[in-house]
Order: sequence, then structure tokens, then C-alpha cells
Amino acid sequence: MTEPLTERLRAAVHREMSRARQDLEALVRVPSISADPAHAVDVAAAVQQVAALASDAGAADVRVVHAGGQPALVASWPAPEGAPTVLLYAHLDVQPTGPAQEWTSPPFVPTERDGRLYGRGAADDKAGVLMHLAVLRAFGGCPPVGVVLFLEGEEEIGSPTLPALLADHRDALRADVIVIADSANASVDVPAFTTSLRGLVDVVVECRVLERPVHSGMFGGAVPDALTALVRLLATLHDDAGDVAVAGLHAATSDAPSPDVEVFRADAGLLPGVELIGTGSVPERLWHKPAVAVLGMDAPATADASNVLLPRARAKVSLRLAPGGDEHGALKALTDHLTSHAVWGSEVEVTAGSVGGAFALEAVGDVYDLARAAFEQAYGNAPVEAGIGGSIPFIAEFARTYPGATVLVTGVGDPASRWHGIDESLDLGMWERACLAEALLLAGLA
Repeated sequence: MTEPLTERLRAAVHREMSRARQDLEALVRVPSISADPAHAVDVAAAVQQVAALASDAGAADVRVVHAGGQPALVASWPAPEGAPTVLLYAHLDVQPTGPAQEWTSPPFVPTERDGRLYGRGAADDKAGVLMHLAVLRAFGGCPPVGVVLFLEGEEEIGSPTLPALLADHRDALRADVIVIADSANASVDVPAFTTSLRGLVDVVVECRVLERPVHSGMFGGAVPDALTALVRLLATLHDDAGDVAVAGLHAATSDAPSPDVEVFRADAGLLPGVELIGTGSVPERLWHKPAVAVLGMDAPATADASNVLLPRARAKVSLRLAPGGDEHGALKALTDHLTSHAVWGSEVEVTAGSVGGAFALEAVGDVYDLARAAFEQAYGNAPVEAGIGGSIPFIAEFARTYPGATVLVTGVGDPASRWHGIDESLDLGMWERACLAEALLLAGLA
């Protein structure tokens, strides 16, 4: 790419960042928590907000679409003659905040500190949404390639209606290149291309032992309680080393170098003395082996506890799957494990939730060559390839639907972004570099 074009795009992107920042802050203020039905109106409001921005950015067609779940947005910029079409993806929904009082600033009040913008969704993934729009505006609403902007409102709950959306809008979403802006960089100065993601299944498991609550003094010691039975059941999900103990799950090895352990512990916020769990290298544990976690429990809060044995208790269990495994087989394996490890004859019922496939790709070909050059120009450092432990069900579903398309997974997060956690944040300097990289990529593809 010629130096004059690079500098023109650098100036155009820089010119758009102030407005993009304003739009991002406005979007962060919308509590679009897809997991909470009470916030369905906020997810819809976020989609409408961005639909107006897409129209303003020159989209020839803007549609809010549904397939029985939360709305999604499909906007298009037709391809100039002979140019490819690129699908730009991000999501508008966000995770719950957790305890709001633990945030340094309110989670839905975007706040800048030390060059970072704090707020739920600031990095995951509303910065990705506004990155795409900033790039389109940098081209004056006339990008040099065809563009389909696809923004969904259900990614954080496993994209349950995505297959139906793809079936309904297969032709409108067809593209030669798919750019996913929902991953993380190695650092604020070193971009990363994500080459593998784990799949995801989750379930709700309920344990029942009594018809009704009974006095813990009158019956305790002879009669079990459901919460203790559930805790014992959940404890069977790991072995003593912390590896997942569910039989039949796929795992693989990796020759990727392990990170500095102290840096990794600091990035995770691990308390002094707390051990890492599992076996194998850190990349293997994060990218190529299954991981299971108990995300929540339905049981009395300690402030509401009374001296009774509980008749029933429930928990939500999440299982991350290594690339190469089958998500439906993994769901059956997890269900079979939970039902077969019930203690004291307790009744165990498992209800399936999200099911999403894992994904792995080879970062080779002309598109990746162009992307490497574009990202190195924007960041000043060559991109690295890395797996990621998270799950983006959209990618595997899209790859199955459009097997000839090249998929490029990038992002606007970094190790300090705290996605899904307290004090989520976006590095604003990195965000501008990410916007420039995408603009350079579209120019290169043309």
C-alpha cells in the first residue's frame, strides 16, 4: 500500500475518532444486557441507535431483523464493480455488571481514566461496533469494497437464534471476507489474529431431596439437604489437579510458548497463594482443553438463611470446549456426568442452555497477507497468532454457512480490558490503531 494512501487514511480515521468516541459513550450508557429479560427493551434501543448511525454513515439499506429472539442489524454498502464484499461483525449486547458497588465508576457511565474508557461494553463489544462505523465514515460512506454490517444482540447468551437469522438472510449476509471484531490483542501495541476459539455449552442442574423444607435440628444428621448434595455433585466436575473430569471430551496439545506466569497471574487478578488449576502448558489449558465453571446458584443468601434443610437447589454450569470436539456430544457428556454422579439418591434434573461450536482456522492466503501488512502499518508491530479461551458461536455457524469465505478474527480488547468483569475498559489509543488497521485492510482488499 502506498505511503500517501496510508497517510490519507490515517488522517481520515483520526478525524473520525472524536465523533466515534461520542457515539461509543452514548451506546455504553444503554444497559443492553441480553441475559436479563428486563433489559430486552435496552437491547432493542441499542440496535435502533446504531441503525441510525449506519444510515448516517451512508448505508444503502438498513434493516432491523428478528428470528424469534433479540433483534439484529443488517446494513449494506454495495460493492464497486469488481470489488469483493466484506462482512463486518460485532455485537451490541453486554454481560451483567456484577456488583455495581465494586466498580470504580458506575458501569453504564462511561468514564476516562489514564487513557482508558471504563464502562460495561466499552471493550466487549461496543467499541467493535463503533470501530466499523468510524471506518465507514472515514471513507465518506463510500468504502472501496462492498460492506455488509451485521450486528447482533444475543452474542453474550450464545446467539441462540443465529442459525435462524442466517437461514432467513443467507443472501444478504453473503461475503468474500468476514471480519470479526470481538477478540483481543496481545497488548495495546501488538495486534493479534485469533486462530482458535473454544466452543460452549451450559446447563442448569437441579438437585432435589425433600418434598418441603424441614427443621435442620429435628432432621439434620439423618436427612440430607439439597444444597449440600448439589455442592458434592458439582465437586465431581474436576479432579484433584483441577482438570475437567467429564469423560469423553476432546483435548489437544499445543507448542505455543507459555506466558510469564507472574504476568499471567497479575492479568487474571489471582490472589497470592492461589494456585493455577489443571495440567499441561498454559496455552493448552486456555485454548485446547475443556474448562468447566459453576456460574451461579439458586440458594438462600446468607442474610436470608434459616435453620432448615433445603428441598431443592440449582446451579448453572458452563463448559468450554476445545476445537475439534462436537458441542452436542459434549452436552450429552456433561448431562450424563451430572445425572450419574448424584449423591445419596438425590433426584437430578439437567436442562440444556446455550450450545455453540468451537472454531479453528489456518491464517494463510492472500487476505491474511494483506491483513498482516495493514495491521503492522497501523500498530507499528507485526500481528501475532493466538488462540483464545472464549467462545463466539457466530464464527463456527458462519463458517459452516459460507465455507468459501475467509474469516479474520480481530478485536479491540487487551489483557487489561477485563471483559465480563469489574471495571471493563478500552484503551483509546489502541482503539484508534484498530480502526486504522481495518481501514487499511479494506483499502488493500480493493
